Amino acid sequence: MQQRTTSLSGLALQKFKTNFWSVLSLGLIIFCGLIALFAYVLAPDNSQNANQMHLSIHSKPPGFKVKMLSVPNEISKEQSLISKFLVGDKNSPWEYPIEQLKFTDKAVIMYPYSSGKELKGVPKKILLTRFPKGSTKSSIEANFVDHRLFILGTDKYGRDLLSRLLIGSRISFSIGFIVVLISLIIGVLLGALAGYFGGVIDVVIMWIINVVWSIPTLLLVIAITLALGKGLWQVYIAVGLTMWVEVARVVRGQVLSIKQQQYVTAAITLGYSHARTLWYHVLPNSIAPVIVIAAANFASAILIESGLSFLGIGAQPPVPSWGSMIKDHYSYIILGKAYLAVAPGIAIMLLVMAFMLLGNGIRDALDVKG
Repeated sequence: MQQRTTSLSGLALQKFKTNFWSVLSLGLIIFCGLIALFAYVLAPDNSQNANQMHLSIHSKPPGFKVKMLSVPNEISKEQSLISKFLVGDKNSPWEYPIEQLKFTDKAVIMYPYSSGKELKGVPKKILLTRFPKGSTKSSIEANFVDHRLFILGTDKYGRDLLSRLLIGSRISFSIGFIVVLISLIIGVLLGALAGYFGGVIDVVIMWIINVVWSIPTLLLVIAITLALGKGLWQVYIAVGLTMWVEVARVVRGQVLSIKQQQYVTAAITLGYSHARTLWYHVLPNSIAPVIVIAAANFASAILIESGLSFLGIGAQPPVPSWGSMIKDHYSYIILGKAYLAVAPGIAIMLLVMAFMLLGNGIRDALDVKG
């Protein structure tokens, strides 16, 4: 006979498993996390930042196919497999959408792709020396020409939209983790100190919290970002420095309640240091609501980063970001190509909703008295 668990953690886990939407959200988050981790392995365009531009095939619809000629890169850089996994292929070949090829003794004559409504492209000559030594017509057609499928189409610069979406997921996940880490470190530390010691320390910390809390988050992030400069790390720091106040207030309230418990009084009576009492007896019992806030902050960080990228002060080109992708293509919504902006918008919506539902599920699961 299976023994039923009576521990609080076991009861919380059992309750969480019965929440369909929370379990589904956790699965979606894990799935998106794996996609972000293996983005360059999964992306059809594994060049650095998926930045292969083909203006002749810009804004093509999902399922678009074209014949593509790949010419080896003349500038070769040493790159390890780990580097390719993390930042993409720095030695990606030059790619040319083509209609047909003609061969001479010393060169390949390439006829660029052009749709029927556009002017025909000017033929371009590529010397055979650009290809591996001994390459013939058949070997070039077999090894360097392929029929490329753009599953989600191309953006206004002719880049593969699917690849940009996959690699852009890294920005959302990385800013979520880093922002939550920064907010937890600062918020838990200040909240614990304010609630445990009280007095002047509590007054000063609460004054700082109220000042930061009174400033609109987006305006504070913009101010910090402009002071630190544009870039990913600046955005991480700016968003992290604005999201710790809620954590601090909740931790302070929890510590104020927990420090009145008998086991805390016993620890102090036995002569344990304040640091040990806080670390081993107070904080472990106040961590449950912090986990819920962390999930909510993860979702908020994704939204804030998307908003900053939309305003042009977040991730800078050519780094793919879901917010910057919406910024680049929002005007296409009224031009019959709404998918260019809708696709990253749906990705943001699904990931944020997953974290919010996960947070709600954790909150309900930890409320084991209900």
